[in-house]
Amino acid sequence: MNRLEAMQIYVRVAELASFTQAADSLGLPKASISTAVKQLETLVGTRLLHRTTRNVQMTQDGVLFYERSKDMLADMEELQALFQQGEGQISGRLRMDLPSAFARNIVIPHLPEFLQLHPRLEVELSSTDRRVDLIREGFDCVMRVGNLTDSALIARPLGNLRQINCASPAYLQEYGTPHKLEDLAQHKLIHYTSNFGGKPVGFEYTDGGKTKTIAMSGTITVNNSDAYQAACLAGFGIIQAPEIGTRELIQQGRLIEVLGDYTAEAMPLSLLYANRRHLPKRTQSWMTWLTQLVQPYLV
Repeated sequence: MNRLEAMQIYVRVAELASFTQAADSLGLPKASISTAVKQLETLVGTRLLHRTTRNVQMTQDGVLFYERSKDMLADMEELQALFQQGEGQISGRLRMDLPSAFARNIVIPHLPEFLQLHPRLEVELSSTDRRVDLIREGFDCVMRVGNLTDSALIARPLGNLRQINCASPAYLQEYGTPHKLEDLAQHKLIHYTSNFGGKPVGFEYTDGGKTKTIAMSGTITVNNSDAYQAACLAGFGIIQAPEIGTRELIQQGRLIEVLGDYTAEAMPLSLLYANRRHLPKRTQSWMTWLTQLVQPYLV
């Protein structure tokens, strides 16, 4: 095993704090991972990792070696890319995480176009409402809807997503169509929460640039965007969601927009990536393509 491969292995072990997870991530036997790290420690003449039965932690020297290794690996990847002829030569694995609505409605239908430009790429696409750990889980970049809290990551703001209120025709036939905020007293809201047990936010709308809420009853609470939409289609009540996930259903007549003058504040859309001096060319190309793809859905 050469030194670059050993450095790549060490970086994965350090990021995941686990020999086993690093082995699974890289598709290598655990014994090979351990041997590579030991050889690297012998080569540099210092212990890089503290190993216990429960976890793996970097030593002070290990932290310094980790940071320098990331830079060197990125530089090497960039150097190799200098001699590739054209965008079509981009290769390797591209792993990203996207909100379900974006993956289903926009990215996957257009993904063949991107792969025609870069046929040597292998794509791993995660689509979940769970906030993945970009570094620990080895993602090249992730797309996030809403306000950001990952201060250790670099953010590329894309714009804002318009939100709308909608309900199913069957629900509106039973409860009537609301035309003003006072009408909501006679309606039900499908509640969305990341963690069960908390108090539902209620119906949100903007007034004079400020967000206001109206408490509403509801039969069902969900923690997944697909379930949120499915509950609306089943007639459980009104939802407030980004237009991008409901536009096609409205065009088909399966959902109907209501209270268009009382929508929730537009939600920020961002791409996040690791704090690296050089981004791999495949990641840069993906982010540029994705930025162009989502523009028609932003306000």
